[in-house]
Order: sequence, then structure tokens, then C-alpha cells
Amino acid sequence: MDDFMVRAALAGIAVALAAAPLGCFVVWRRMAYFGDATAHAAILGVALSLLMSTSILAGVLAVSLIMATLVTLLSGRGYAMDTLLGVMAHSALAFGLVAVILAVSKTDLAIIATGGLLVLGLLRWRWSALLTATLNEDLARASGINPRREQLVLTLSLAVVVAVALKVVGALLITALLIIPAATARRFCHTPELMAVTAAIVGGISTTGGLQAAYWLDTPTGPTIVCLATLLFALSTAAARISRLVSQTGSETSTRG
Repeated sequence: MDDFMVRAALAGIAVALAAAPLGCFVVWRRMAYFGDATAHAAILGVALSLLMSTSILAGVLAVSLIMATLVTLLSGRGYAMDTLLGVMAHSALAFGLVAVILAVSKTDLAIIATGGLLVLGLLRWRWSALLTATLNEDLARASGINPRREQLVLTLSLAVVVAVALKVVGALLITALLIIPAATARRFCHTPELMAVTAAIVGGISTTGGLQAAYWLDTPTGPTIVCLATLLFALSTAAARISRLVSQTGSETSTRG
């Protein structure tokens, strides 16, 4: 493979590994719109970076982190989460500038890998607390866990992943990379840990396979990655239904016998 394809593949894997476990929490907490809102904020970060002639990734990361912090601080204070995300997403989009650059340099790869590793390390450290706060806030408080602090950890981690994923799939497709692998894994996994690992595998296959398909077919990289992820989701849905039908047929046969 050419050097640019290797760098793109490594960047895609780094993003997928970080996004997949976070995507599980997004699915569990029903925060699917957060990715869209942060992606729109990322577009504002691009515009500000271009205006000030600074690093695009630095501007995107700064604006994404600010938005994540504001969402956490304002939630539960008379504003519903979907309302907050809607206001902030469209406000950022209104002020933003659509200027996405998908070419991954060696510096970009280093930043993406660093961001992904930091998020994975944070998730490993706070996994138990995040899971408890997600499942039952009252139980979390009884265990000495602050649910709002864990929500802040989650939203800040999502902001980092969205910022670094901008180079790989583009601003408007980031949510798909968060949600689809997690939704695919959910049908076959019976523990949170297994779902996170499976989602990471699905995300890795989607990014590397999508990059290769885009290279062969001369199609846009980000949409091709998402198309492959969607195909895997469709196949998993079909497999789950077939398995359910086979199981039901076997049960009925056993009952008749």
C-alpha cells in the first residue's frame, strides 16, 4: 500500500478503537445527537482556525471541548438534553464554515493516535464508574460516584474523538462511526465489555475496509467507510433474525416431539 493509504488506515483504526467504546455509552444513554452537535461545533472550530491562521485540529478540539462542557453544565437545569444539543448544533453550524480536509499527514496521524490512546486510557480508568452512572444514577450516588462528573468525562471524551475523527470521515459522518458499530455489536453481546470490544472490531473493519474500497472504486473516503459499516449492521440484523427463527423452529419441534 502507498504511504498515504497506510497513514489513513492507521488513523482510521485509531479513531475506530476510541469511538467504538464511547459509542456504546452513546447508545446506552440515548445521546446519539451529541455526535452531530459536536461535529457542527467542529465546523465552527475549522472556521475560527482559518480566520486566525492557527492549527485546524487545535481549533476544532478547543471548540468541541467548550461545547461538551457547556452541555454538561446546562443539562438538568431546566433544559432537556435534546433541546440543548439542537440549539448548540445549529448555532455552531450557522457560524461555522464548511472546510474539511481529509488528507492525513504524519503529524495528523500522531495527534489522532495520541487522542485515541488518551480516550482509551480514560475509559479504562473510569469504566466501572461510567457504567454504574449510565445504568442507575441512584446506585452510582450510593456508591460514592458523582453522575454529573462521569457525564462530563463522557462528553469530553466524545469531544476529543469527534475532533480527531474529523480528518478520517468528515464532520457530517462522525456520528455514524460512533453509533453504527455499537448498534451492530449490541445484537450479539451480553456484557458491556464484550459489546465495547466487538464494536471496536466492527469499527476497525469498517475503516480499513472502507479506505481500501474507496481507493479501488475511486469514491469519497468518509461515505465509503460509513456505507461498509451500514452493510455490516444490515448483515448482523439479518443474521440475528435468522438465528431467532432457527431457535424458535427448534423449540417448536422439541415441543411437538
